[in-house]
Amino acid sequence: MTGMKKKAAIIGGGVIGGGWAARFLLNGWDVAIVDPDPQAERKIGEVLANARRALPALYDRALPPEGRLSWHDDMADAVADADWVQESVPETLTLKHKVLGRLSAMAPAHAVIGSSTSGFKPSELNAEGARAIVAHPFNPVYLLPLIELVGEAETCTRASKLLRDVGCHPLTLRKEIEAHIADRLLEAVWRESLWLVKDGIATTEEIDEAIRMGFGIRWAQMGLFETYRIAGGEAGMKHFMSQFGPALSWPWTKLMDVPEFNDELVDLIASQSDAQSGHMSIRELERLRDDNIVGMLRALRRTKTGAGGVITAHEATLPAPVPGDLPGDLPVTGDRQVPTSWADYNGHMNDAEYLRAASDATDRFMEMIGADTDYIASGCSYFTVETHTRYLAEVHAGDRLRTTTQVIDGTGKRMHLFHRLVRGDGTLAATVEVMLLHMDLTTRATCNPEGIVAERLSRLAAAHADLPAEGSGRHVGQRSKPAVEPA
Repeated sequence: MTGMKKKAAIIGGGVIGGGWAARFLLNGWDVAIVDPDPQAERKIGEVLANARRALPALYDRALPPEGRLSWHDDMADAVADADWVQESVPETLTLKHKVLGRLSAMAPAHAVIGSSTSGFKPSELNAEGARAIVAHPFNPVYLLPLIELVGEAETCTRASKLLRDVGCHPLTLRKEIEAHIADRLLEAVWRESLWLVKDGIATTEEIDEAIRMGFGIRWAQMGLFETYRIAGGEAGMKHFMSQFGPALSWPWTKLMDVPEFNDELVDLIASQSDAQSGHMSIRELERLRDDNIVGMLRALRRTKTGAGGVITAHEATLPAPVPGDLPGDLPVTGDRQVPTSWADYNGHMNDAEYLRAASDATDRFMEMIGADTDYIASGCSYFTVETHTRYLAEVHAGDRLRTTTQVIDGTGKRMHLFHRLVRGDGTLAATVEVMLLHMDLTTRATCNPEGIVAERLSRLAAAHADLPAEGSGRHVGQRSKPAVEPA
């Protein structure tokens, strides 16, 4: 992401406001927060701590340096020079009128003023002269990409671009309607679930299992209509509708018959929920949720499916690793935060993930010398034939991990690389030595590289020839120093 640093003003903290702050801050924006709650700094600080742990784990490139976080009592001071102003005050229309009216008068003319409202329409929000649009997020805002936009077309267009710059997926509604799109769908499921509990058909845990063990995972990557299209088999959606359409008239739903929302129902739901999840604190549940979402989104990212496609597209906008002030300007072939999924039962990075980090570095180095996807498509590539890893220091989930690559040998068919994996504190965590051979993908036999690949590899090998490579050429069990024989 390029250009001048942008600023977001967050009006109202809490879970949603804190999530907005994290989304902007971790993508390099300056963030100003206004919240009268005396516990706001602590609460939002905890949200930020979770976000710092989770959001970078979605990416294999480092996010931009964090922006500057500031706290304000004066709303006018907070919104000065802001590019985005997000209102997340309680869902009371009179309060929103008051706050949005003031923000519309104070904020710069170019600033997008968004409301996190889950139910009110822009015409209702702006009834007393405000200029806000709906920018409705989903919790956790710093992980889930969907933002529903409703309002004036030109403003929604500008808002869409800004949101994509911070890794979101803006969805602009064609018409305004109460509760927008997603919450109307969720409300239908919620009402049915209340009846299932009230009628003794299922407990809260059983209903959650029905979602998370089945269609919840399915919906995460295909949604509703595409899922049903597949359910129609080779004949597709038309066949599905003809087969299951008549069920719409069957007595399967009580959506138009809402159970009385009384203390008895509230107590029933609350007691079952306590039995289901009461053994964990809210923060523990949040971290469990975040780890699960990260794992699912990273899986979706591999296939560029659903929300994974949003992450892939956003990652492409992040700066690729570049050489730093290192001896001989060794190319930086990896710079990332270690995801929680790389940690093992000992709490540190699993052995296999060191090799994964080195493999990613090898791929990046191949791109740098011209052995990229186009080169592979032309019929040649490098295959790994041998590796040797030295584990020198612990690496934990959340650590910054930077990889540099030195060419030991680049003659003929061989590409002999020496990767150094360095923690964010400067500690050398591991070295991974890799021997690769250049291959003809048609004959599956070795061959010499030609052209720009051979030239760049030879040039880098010459530049790195006089650099130390302590630890290269070792074998498993080799002692650091010769054993001293007794006299």
